[in-house]
Amino acid sequence: MEQPTGYVLALDAVTRHVNSARPDAPVRPDRPRPPRLAPTRLAAAGALRRLADLMEPRPVSLPPCRP
Repeated sequence: MEQPTGYVLALDAVTRHVNSARPDAPVRPDRPRPPRLAPTRLAAAGALRRLADLMEPRPVSLPPCRP
């Protein structure tokens, strides 16, 4: 009794999965979401940029060449 039911369910799942990759498949739009943690992300990016500026090697100042 379990095998025919499993076969039907598996066949239905595979058919839906294969048909979902078709170019004319129905598309469900995403819900618009407000940006989460935007201030925290900006603060972290600023802190990482300042840290990178501190760690970045500075160019060597060479004395001017004399002929």
